[in-house]
Amino acid sequence: MSRTQAPADPVELQQRLLIAADLDLAVADARLADRFPGAPATRQPVHTLYLPAERVHAGVVALVGEAALEAFDEHLPGPDALREVFDQAVPGPADARVIHTLVRAKLEREPVEDLRIDFEDGFTQRGVPAGMRDRDEDDHVDRVVSELSTAPLPPFWGLRFGSLEPATRRRGIRTLTRFVTGLAAGGGSLPPGLRPTLPKVTSVDQVRAMVRLCRELETACGLDERTLRFEIQIETPQSICAPDGSALVARLVHAADGRCIGLHYGTYDYSAACGIAAEYQAMDHPVADHAKAVMQVAAAGTGVTLSDGSTNRLPVGDREDVRAAWRLHGRLVDRSLRRGYYQGWDLHPAQLVSRYVATYAFYRRSLPTACARIAAYLGTTPSGGTVATGYLDEPATARALADFCVRALDCGAATDREVHELAGVSRPELEALRRPRPGIAL
Repeated sequence: MSRTQAPADPVELQQRLLIAADLDLAVADARLADRFPGAPATRQPVHTLYLPAERVHAGVVALVGEAALEAFDEHLPGPDALREVFDQAVPGPADARVIHTLVRAKLEREPVEDLRIDFEDGFTQRGVPAGMRDRDEDDHVDRVVSELSTAPLPPFWGLRFGSLEPATRRRGIRTLTRFVTGLAAGGGSLPPGLRPTLPKVTSVDQVRAMVRLCRELETACGLDERTLRFEIQIETPQSICAPDGSALVARLVHAADGRCIGLHYGTYDYSAACGIAAEYQAMDHPVADHAKAVMQVAAAGTGVTLSDGSTNRLPVGDREDVRAAWRLHGRLVDRSLRRGYYQGWDLHPAQLVSRYVATYAFYRRSLPTACARIAAYLGTTPSGGTVATGYLDEPATARALADFCVRALDCGAATDREVHELAGVSRPELEALRRPRPGIAL
């Protein structure tokens, strides 16, 4: 600009620069919004109960609930017993009386939030001759589809089928196809909550192949587009670290074309593949923490949920054996929750006891503080709580506080009334804070 040239009008300059930036960033903005839509608005189950296909029948959820409730009543007859078992395993102040009441009610009302019918490693087909195994698996697929088509189902459910590795590919595709077509044959739609699990993924190409399978099945069965979405189970080192050293799991998520709904960690296959001795294979081993940290970063903002794995120490045997297994499981569940893994796998009905005790204690010990911080952030006046004056929370943290409260409500750890009394907000207000609409200031 020459010394005699008039300075540019600031408003006009700003507008011109904005238009140029919008043009420069339009493609990147669209790509970012598509790849990272944010946290899903739907409920996430706190667990996945894994059962071999031969043990699944129309009344299995009720039987699981009865078995869990029997173990609860036998070993935790009251709040004192609950406190005695879990005080050292599940840290922090929590009202044992309230948790005892809530957990027992949960086991009566909704013992299973997510059921996974296993046609993979857990489906051992012991005693079935090799030449009869295909027919035997077909029979189990048909039986499960027939029985569950009219049975009460948990909010989430699905199957784990053989991987797309060469040795199991044919059988896995056959089971998935037979399962989906059998369900759709009843009326051209699928029961709500269905989620297939793709195990032992080792390449992006396997995820792309799974996307194609879903599309073909939707077309063949007359299903709406994107009816079929799936989980990816991370059980191999190759799914974490690609040959070039990149984090392959991130590429797996984005190769799914928006159909991946969850990443589930497989404790024992992954640990074994890393050379960990059987005695030390566990959810809290350093190799597990590394894998899950990579998964967590890869899934952040994508709308893909995370699930921890399982512990194979079952609460069976005498009184001390059951309590020891519950303490271990409770500690691991609490550890996962504190690390942002809000779901995990269970292998036995009695593990539902420690699952819900640890989960409810996690939410209830932090609920008053979370609600007080929400009240301070929004300027609400709670009727039964306090306003936190020692925090200066930013919008991202406020969203996390709201998400915490919604998760507590979803699993039954808290009630709408409790949260309203403690934070002065309703559930719709929490949802709005948790997932703000673009352009809405909070």
